[in-house]
Amino acid sequence: MPTMTLLDRTLDVDAEGFLQKPEQWTEEIASEIAAQNGIPALTADHWKVVRFMREKYLGTGAAPSIRTLGKESGVDIKGLYRLFPKGPAKLAAKIGGIPKPKGCI
Repeated sequence: MPTMTLLDRTLDVDAEGFLQKPEQWTEEIASEIAAQNGIPALTADHWKVVRFMREKYLGTGAAPSIRTLGKESGVDIKGLYRLFPKGPAKLAAKIGGIPKPKGCI
């Protein structure tokens, strides 16, 4: 399994940099991953979506789809794309320290 070092921690990741062990995640790591992906600071709405992604994944074993995110996270689809321009479900999962959602390219 590939690894990357972030904030002096070695993390297990896949080839695209998604954490493979959600228990290695911290909010500091989330902020660093966000910065590396073009989001210099996470706002309250970013955190709302990231925490929703983590809760859904940890509760069900699967990351929510973009449709579910838009309906249940408290941020509509348009808002999701404003917050995470390169693909909300994929980027929010990466920042949230969970594996890439199924169906994301």
